[in-house]
Parts: sequence; structure tokens; C-alpha cells
Amino acid sequence: MIKRSAEPLLWMTFSAGGVVAALVLPVLLFLFGVAFPLGWLTPPSVTHLAAVIGHPLTRLALVVVCTVSLFHAAHRFRYTLYDGLQIKHLNELIAILCYGGAVVGSLASVYLLATF
Repeated sequence: MIKRSAEPLLWMTFSAGGVVAALVLPVLLFLFGVAFPLGWLTPPSVTHLAAVIGHPLTRLALVVVCTVSLFHAAHRFRYTLYDGLQIKHLNELIAILCYGGAVVGSLASVYLLATF
């Protein structure tokens, strides 16, 4: 039997998270962190935002954004510790903590959006 590694799946989530982090998150941060608070754009009402977030496709999109961003951050942090700081003897522990944190954060986003 050939031993298969989960490494390609982790690199795939890393690249997907990088794309989302580069394209989607800056827009959301600009809108909700700068443009709406400074009055450059008219902010949506609370009922409108609740209606948008209430749609299943919006919830799915938000879960995907959260999940791939967390896995991107976990992968980047893992390899920063592994390659940058040369902590090779703790590779398994670092992987478990990084990806475990990404899984917990992803499950938390699913729970929060499901109970909204």
C-alpha cells in the first residue's frame, strides 16, 4: 500500500485561502471598517444585513471565507515556525495545533452562522 499524505489538500486550502484573503477580505474590511463608519457610503440597515445573512448561499459563502482563510493562516504560521524558526523537532505538535485551531475556528463559524 502506498502511504498517502494530506499535504496536497493542505496546500490547496492554503492557496484558496490566499486568494480569498487577497480578494474578498480587503473589500469587506474597507466597506465595514472605513467606508461605512466614515460616511463615505450609506451603510445598509440592520434588517437588510440580517436578510442578506439569512440567505443560505450567503451563509455558505461566509463559512467558506472563514474556513479557507483560517487554513491559509494555519499553514503559513506552521511553515513560519518550521522553516523560519527551525523548530523541526516539534513538527507534529505544531501541525496539530495550527490545523486544529483552524478546524475549531471553522466549526465556530459554522455554529455562529447556523444559530444567527
